[in-house]
Amino acid sequence: MSKNASSRAGADLTRRPTDNGVVLSVLEGFSLIAAVVFVGWLLAQTGIFGRDEQRMLARLTFWVGSPALLFLIVSRAEVGVIFSGFLIATVVAVAVCAVVYLLIARRVLRRRWSDAVMGGMAASYVNANNLGLPIAIYVLGDASWAAPVLLMQLLFLQPGWLAALDATRAAQVSWVRVLKLPLTNPLTIGTVLGLVVNLSGWVPPEVVLAPVELVAGVAVPCMLIAFGISLRLSPLPGRETGLAEPAAVVGVKLVLMPVVAGVVAGPVLGLRSEEVLAAVVMAALPTAQNVYVLSVAYNSGERLARDGVFLTTVLSLPVMLVVMALLG
Repeated sequence: MSKNASSRAGADLTRRPTDNGVVLSVLEGFSLIAAVVFVGWLLAQTGIFGRDEQRMLARLTFWVGSPALLFLIVSRAEVGVIFSGFLIATVVAVAVCAVVYLLIARRVLRRRWSDAVMGGMAASYVNANNLGLPIAIYVLGDASWAAPVLLMQLLFLQPGWLAALDATRAAQVSWVRVLKLPLTNPLTIGTVLGLVVNLSGWVPPEVVLAPVELVAGVAVPCMLIAFGISLRLSPLPGRETGLAEPAAVVGVKLVLMPVVAGVVAGPVLGLRSEEVLAAVVMAALPTAQNVYVLSVAYNSGERLARDGVFLTTVLSLPVMLVVMALLG
């Protein structure tokens, strides 16, 4: 299903898992990712890198590496992968999880709307960039699986949640601000440009592709090192505030979302086995780190967002191992 989308500056974007067994393959992919994350953790532990370096790596990834990598991935991906039943299964899973968490937060936990909305974002917004791209490459064997999820989140999910947060803070939502968000996001720009090139059939000349491939090579290592630094510098979930909300986020994100994605992709839509597997694995990704960033910016649900990111990140590995063992 994938095209020749290898990057000369970095990893092979269409690398297939080995044939040494499903569990061994996923462990190999995760061990590679974990090794680079550990480099970031070690740099923070020794004091060589700190918050400033983490922000620098994150900004380099966000503004330079990831847009270039997404451009390459989307421009070389099969259009059927981007607009497919896989995306439908992902969207349905996101919608179901968002609604379920909001109901739990409001009816069971009795939280105010601003906290419920932030928890809903934590339960439905996956880390499709920092971890989704490496996992798609090294576990599923094709980076194209991450592209539809990123596109959906950047164009629709993030603006939608931000509009909901605005609605909890003001009497009137700033729709101009919401509509401008995707247009000013470098990840969206890189993805859309790649989609335009893909649909047009134009093949950029080597003089254009070579620097893009070179820059794209920094994306995965920089994002994983920055993530490792954040794991070391971020505080552990606080025991004094209770675990009811974080547990709800973890349950909805790591259990309900993969189940819904698998049911929609398999029995409902009847997709191929590799599409079902990709849908479930992408749904089992942990909560995106930018959910915590947004919680700080909005001064709403900061503890819940931080705990949700941390717990889902730690617990996503065993969940994915189970998924690969059952569906691989």
